[in-house]
Amino acid sequence: MTKLQRPAVISPAAINVTSKIRLAVIGAGHLGRIHARLASRLPSFQLVAIADPLQEAAASLAEELGVEAHASHHTLLDRIDAAVIAAPTRHHGEIGVQLLNRGIHTLIEKPLAAHAAEASQLVACAEATKRVLQVGHVEQFNPVFNAVRQQIVEPKFIQARRFSGYSFRSVDIGVVLDVMIHDLDLILSLVDSPPVSFDGLGVSVMGQHEDAADVRITFANGCVAHLTASRVSYQQTREMQVWCPQAVVTMNFAEHSATVVRASESLREDLPDPESMTVQEKQRAKAELFEHYLPFEEIGVEPGNALLDELEDFADCIETGRSPRVTGSAGQKAVACCEAVLESIAGHAWDGRPDGRCGPFAALPPITIRPPHWHTEVPGDRRAG
Repeated sequence: MTKLQRPAVISPAAINVTSKIRLAVIGAGHLGRIHARLASRLPSFQLVAIADPLQEAAASLAEELGVEAHASHHTLLDRIDAAVIAAPTRHHGEIGVQLLNRGIHTLIEKPLAAHAAEASQLVACAEATKRVLQVGHVEQFNPVFNAVRQQIVEPKFIQARRFSGYSFRSVDIGVVLDVMIHDLDLILSLVDSPPVSFDGLGVSVMGQHEDAADVRITFANGCVAHLTASRVSYQQTREMQVWCPQAVVTMNFAEHSATVVRASESLREDLPDPESMTVQEKQRAKAELFEHYLPFEEIGVEPGNALLDELEDFADCIETGRSPRVTGSAGQKAVACCEAVLESIAGHAWDGRPDGRCGPFAALPPITIRPPHWHTEVPGDRRAG
């Protein structure tokens, strides 16, 4: 995907754009609740219902917002123009296809689907029905990313670190599809070249999926990306650094800050060979390094609500017929990239030989952290937490 290139315009929505868009939120968990509250504030939407098989969750949110509560989205198919899917990932493909085939514009929380094949089916359905399919890669709307996006030209090395504590949400997927995919999506939008190799490793700590992962990705144009993600960390870190031929851009998503270091003309014209410099020249150059030779600039980041901007983009696409900032095709590419990372993790040889331990479950004993309701230790069990 080329930088900042919008996909082809889709056909206009088959609704009266002078009316509000009748919207339902499917899934009343953490993200579903945020989506519903924000959507209820937007003038383009008429929030009509919350759907969730957990009746208590749907009822409490629906009562708060003054809308209907439904146990299933099936009872809403003839009553809505658009929907936000914030259900568990394993249901994204099935629900999304049902909605799109009924002519319902759909925003699906990331990841688009659990598998690339399901994601491709969703993209095909959206193309066939000419409906908006938007993917909730919310970092594309992050004010930090948008503040420096235009300054990232021809990236050659990207390093991303994203650490958080264990939230006990999204337990049907691992850290790659849950957390690392944020940075994978951003990187795929920055690098105008396909990935060609993956070298990854991962570790499962809490459940049936990897909870920490590290991968090195090489692209066809020579760019290299190094990503590390953990959802079992005591640190809260969300940062990315992008090295370009003329600048290094650093984004700290957690602290809402960004910096750019550029190579000045003086670096090439005025700075003598460091090996031939006198002690005084070295001291002077050291003091002036980030002012005269590598000017350091803090980028102003306007405050904003990325999730609200994402919903406004969804509404505008429905009303105008343009394609969303994060298309279904972009979401499918991110899922396919995650699958390649997971395949590399599954094949990682921890003992350095093919007949040794492989994959995310081989590096640590099966039980490394004992949940709080497991109070009884098995005598002699050295794995007990």
